Amino acid sequence: MIVRHLSEIEDTDADIKTENWRSKRIVLAKEKVGFSVHETTLYAGTVNDFWYANHIEAVFVTEGEGEIEDKATGEVHQLKPGSLYLLNNHDKHQVRPRTTMKTVCVFNPPVTGREVHDENGVYPLVVEDDEEAAAS
Repeated sequence: MIVRHLSEIEDTDADIKTENWRSKRIVLAKEKVGFSVHETTLYAGTVNDFWYANHIEAVFVTEGEGEIEDKATGEVHQLKPGSLYLLNNHDKHQVRPRTTMKTVCVFNPPVTGREVHDENGVYPLVVEDDEEAAAS
C-alpha cells in the first residue's frame, strides 16, 4: 500500500512549476500501477495549450472556474468544481482558467515525472526503466 500527502511532494523533483501552472505528481510510472496521478493548479487568467499525443488524460476540477476549448472543433465547455474532462482521443485543447483552478489529473500510460511539454504542448512518451525505477 502506498500512502502519500501533498506536503511530501512539495518542492521535490515531482513538483513541477511553470508561469501558468504547477503540477504535483503524486503517483508516477515507477509505482508500476498503470497510471499516474497529479494535483495540478492552473493560474487565473492564463492560456494553456496542451496536446497529449502519447497519453490519455482525465481531469477532475476540484476548485475554481474556467473553460476548455477543443481545438479540433472549436467547441468550448465551462469548467467548475465537479467537472471532469477526458481527453480520450488525444485531443488538442486549450484551458483558460478564470480563477485559479485545482484539478486532479490521471494519465495513462503513466508519466515518469521527467516529461517536459514541447512546443506543441505534447509530453514525449518516456518509459520507466526497470533498473531506474528500482533505484528510485
